[in-house]
Amino acid sequence: MKKLPLLKEVAQEDVAQGFRSSHLSGSNTRSIIATIALLMLGTANSALAGERESLEQLRSTTTNLVNLLVQEGVLSKDKAGALLKQAEQDAQIAKEKDVAATPANTSESVDAAIDQKMVRVQYVPEIVKKQMKEEIKDEVMTTLNYKAGERLGMPEWIDRLKWEGSLRLRAESDKYPDGNPTPFNFNVANGAKLNNTTEDRNRLRVRAQLGVKAEINDWMTAGIRMTTGSLDDPISPNQTQEAASGKYTIGLDRAYMNAKIKPWLSVVGGRFTNPWFSTDLMWDPDLAFDGVAASFTPNINDQLSGFVTIGAFPIDEIEKSDRNLIKSKWMYGSQAGINWKLNSKLNAKFAIALYDFQNVEGISNGADFGTNGPYSASVPVSRTKGNSTFDINSSAPPGSNIEQYGLSSKFRDINITGQVDLAQFDPVHIILTGDYIRNIGFDKEDIARRTGQAAPSEQVNAYQLKVAVGMPETYQKGQWNVFAAYKRLEADSVLDSFTDSDFYLGGTNAKGWLIGGSYGIDKNTWLTARWFSADEISPRRTAINDPLLSPLSVDVLMLDLNTKF
Repeated sequence: MKKLPLLKEVAQEDVAQGFRSSHLSGSNTRSIIATIALLMLGTANSALAGERESLEQLRSTTTNLVNLLVQEGVLSKDKAGALLKQAEQDAQIAKEKDVAATPANTSESVDAAIDQKMVRVQYVPEIVKKQMKEEIKDEVMTTLNYKAGERLGMPEWIDRLKWEGSLRLRAESDKYPDGNPTPFNFNVANGAKLNNTTEDRNRLRVRAQLGVKAEINDWMTAGIRMTTGSLDDPISPNQTQEAASGKYTIGLDRAYMNAKIKPWLSVVGGRFTNPWFSTDLMWDPDLAFDGVAASFTPNINDQLSGFVTIGAFPIDEIEKSDRNLIKSKWMYGSQAGINWKLNSKLNAKFAIALYDFQNVEGISNGADFGTNGPYSASVPVSRTKGNSTFDINSSAPPGSNIEQYGLSSKFRDINITGQVDLAQFDPVHIILTGDYIRNIGFDKEDIARRTGQAAPSEQVNAYQLKVAVGMPETYQKGQWNVFAAYKRLEADSVLDSFTDSDFYLGGTNAKGWLIGGSYGIDKNTWLTARWFSADEISPRRTAINDPLLSPLSVDVLMLDLNTKF
């Protein structure tokens, strides 16, 4: 051909440049198809001039391209029909001229026909060129990635792995107001093991997590995750920074398999994340659950869906023998709730749950006292502070120093949780959360009979009210939120070993406030500041005839730099 459209030259150059570049973006399928059509039509006309035997093949290609332009909305059906009809007429005219024309005249007539139908574009804006280039690269690279194993020689299983992780740097300041009881007195009165209740403490802490999730097949996934933190603490993965520690402790806090049996039914087993709709009033956010859980999520209609979760979770597996009369400790849970999405501006979620803890209460060793007595395994493996306790070796002679503290109460918690998400000012949301818990397992007569001591006063209720304003997440630059909450956890409302480890530095028998906020400083990077102020609800005595201790107060400031990947 003597003449080639400027658009064809531009497209060819940009396609070449696109494959040399390494960035993927853009989405304009219509522009790309139109450009490719012009290129192929130009090639078709050139072929017509040189190879008349390909006419039928090229005619079919052109017809297919026009149909594709119709599908993508570039041409209407009427215009496409007119274009194909005109092409048939032009082809017939060209054929008649070709009979009498020489090869040179044939080429000139084809050029003339092209010039007559050609729409020349003298200038293509840079943004259009860039868009065309990036779209072509995106389509090519998508194809390559989809067949990575075939094209690059990599194993097929690599495409089924998804890596995830996070890193958090924390500056923490723990404040103990004047008047707090000494650690010794507090521990005697509460059966606790605190090292500090009076001296302010400032420290830097880090939390690192790295995990992988594998798609085993269409219905089964599996995952593992490693994290920092003490191996004996189930609710805090934080590692205090100090050169003296030598190396950080790393443990496996996720190891699970999840089976998607039906779209509305899934079962997970192993060690996995919290399966309940809940707040940190009952469960610390970093707590892992061991056992098995099944979740049912039926859709009722377009606005209403339900969820039901049941599960069994071992807390402390104990091998029973003639010298160890304690059974293994378990928690059996069930929860039912609804998710109501009235419209795009209002979403509400409510649930009621029952958490039944088996064999967690202490049992006295009686006359067979000792640290390896028949009921010594009833002592909790992990505790913070707050729950009512008694010395299971109280029959031992004074001064024997073999105290072991078991829990006074049984625990069977009813938990009602609700959340309303108001998005009238989207992207700003107003999220209201309420949580209420009551331990219906507390029984004064049972406690007195089992412990041989007077039962503690009934303190079995817990509740939390929280309001958050801003974006639900702060994973992108400029996203923000602020929040405030009030908490009250009476002594025997929940197990102190599983509730939030930040408020009151963990435990129950506390009330107080939380305020804070988060701000996204870039993609997957955000800052969080929180202030906790908590006071003991009901101080205790070191001995029956001693006065009550002063209430323990703890104020905590946490500044976090968070990343996830």
